[in-house]
Amino acid sequence: MNRLSPQELPSFVRKYRLPGGRLRRLRVLYPKPKEVVVEFSLTVRETIKQLGTEPGKVRLVLRLEGVEEFRFQMRPSRPRAIITEARIGHLNGLFFVNLDAWSLEPGEQAKLHDYRGSEVYAGGRELLWKAIIPGLK
Repeated sequence: MNRLSPQELPSFVRKYRLPGGRLRRLRVLYPKPKEVVVEFSLTVRETIKQLGTEPGKVRLVLRLEGVEEFRFQMRPSRPRAIITEARIGHLNGLFFVNLDAWSLEPGEQAKLHDYRGSEVYAGGRELLWKAIIPGLK
C-alpha cells in the first residue's frame, strides 16, 4: 500500500472522486491489543487519466492505522452505500476520513467538529491507500 502524506492530500482528492462512489466494505481490525485499524473499500471515479487507460471506475482501499477515534452509525433514512459527500483531511496530527460530510460554505475550511459530527468517520495517525484498476494486472 502507498503511504499518503498531508502534502499529497489535495492532489489525491482531485484524482479520486469519492462523492458518487460506493462503499463496498468497511472493516475495523484489531491487530494487537489497544491497536485499531479501519479499512474502507470503495468504488470511485478516477478523474485523472493514467498512462494507457481511460479515466473510469477504480476500486480504492483506504486504510487508517493508529486509529484514535471512529464512529460508524447507520440511520434508517440515509442511503446505504452511495457516498453523497466525502472529505479527507489532516488535523492535529491525525488523518480523518469522512464519508457523509456536511456541506461547507465557499472558502470555508473543515474543522475538527465537521468530522466528529459525522456518522461515518475515522481518525488515525497513518493513511495508506491502494488503487485496483479493473482489467490491469
